[in-house]
Amino acid sequence: MTAPHDAMRPLPDMQAEILDSMSPLPVRRIGIREVLGLVLATDVSAPHDLPPFPNSAMDGYAVRAIDVAQAPVELPVLESVAAGEVAASTVQPGTAIQIMTGAPMPEGADAVVKVEDTESIDGAVRILAGVPVGEAVRPAGGDVTAGTTVLTAGTRLGPADLGVLSSLGIAWPDVRKRPVVGILSTGDEVVPPETKTLAPGKIRDANRFLLRGVLEEFGAVVVDFGIASDDPNELRRALAHAAQESDVVVSSGGVSMGEYDVVKLVFADVGDVQFYRVAMQPAKPLGFGTVGGKPFFGLPGNPVSVVVAFEQFLRPALLAMMGAHRLFRPRVVGALADAVRTDPAKAVFLRTEASYHEGAWSARLSGGQSSNVLSALAAANAFAVVPVGVGAVEAGTDLELEMFRWPETRTRTEALVD
Repeated sequence: MTAPHDAMRPLPDMQAEILDSMSPLPVRRIGIREVLGLVLATDVSAPHDLPPFPNSAMDGYAVRAIDVAQAPVELPVLESVAAGEVAASTVQPGTAIQIMTGAPMPEGADAVVKVEDTESIDGAVRILAGVPVGEAVRPAGGDVTAGTTVLTAGTRLGPADLGVLSSLGIAWPDVRKRPVVGILSTGDEVVPPETKTLAPGKIRDANRFLLRGVLEEFGAVVVDFGIASDDPNELRRALAHAAQESDVVVSSGGVSMGEYDVVKLVFADVGDVQFYRVAMQPAKPLGFGTVGGKPFFGLPGNPVSVVVAFEQFLRPALLAMMGAHRLFRPRVVGALADAVRTDPAKAVFLRTEASYHEGAWSARLSGGQSSNVLSALAAANAFAVVPVGVGAVEAGTDLELEMFRWPETRTRTEALVD
């Protein structure tokens, strides 16, 4: 264990150090029902065209475009073909085949007349409007051609990606495993949330449930190791147990500069952790290193600080372990409606409600900005980021708005700039 750093660490430097320390999780071949939110470990190429055959884009009649150029015209109907069937007939000059959406195009046909532009008569159809060649026909390979790289390694799989994999028959993609994160709260003052009556000096444990929520929403497997008291032996056992059962260990509380912060005292035995003061607000104190060979994040005790630290440190680190290219939430530029004063030595993450109107983003403070005010965090959808060097923000000033409810879009290179 190293003593706490006295000088504040620039936020991008701290983020870079953490990302540099992350080792990739193992690659697994996992069934497609279980891979939502996981990251591809290898490129995926299309084994065949998609769609694999030309097919109708709508219900109607497969025809030769030349035969309907002088509509209205009546054509005999040879048969009807549903999706999943193949026509037994060939569309000869002056004939038509009734076709349903998704059915393979019959031989001889080069266009589809939608059913709304037809009238059915006994054994025939009256075509009311002509169509050009290719009308309402989905060509083979019109979406993807065989051999094309459709998804690259480092892609975090979303619902549409699963649709692509399924349609190509790739039911067991190679992905990095889902991270297992062990969480615990620390402190004699912390009691379970079901505690009905609080004794003097006690607080209910919000942090563990915040962490569980953001981690499960992210897609991690969470192992809850409960509350560890300020007894060094108990905390030592809890951390060692968490390291055995998890890929990453996260605690909250006990990482500030106070003399009673016991978390710092136990690492000489169970880990190699340094304690930092990061030039940011909230979430200035941070413990980072290893416990039992596993990455350890010691987050602050205030609940808003926990979430800000999760967004700036832990979430990008987990994505890096999973092999993702995009590690950081997107940012837009918008005008802050409120005047605020901040510490110019720190990057400050204001909790705001951001909205888009008439081509421009704007944001307003969602409530009190103290790091214990959870209601403002719950009402927020963006952090308005006041950069280092700025101590006063006038109403109407443009700031970067970090959209912490949107999927990641920024790579490490794009995000880690001063």
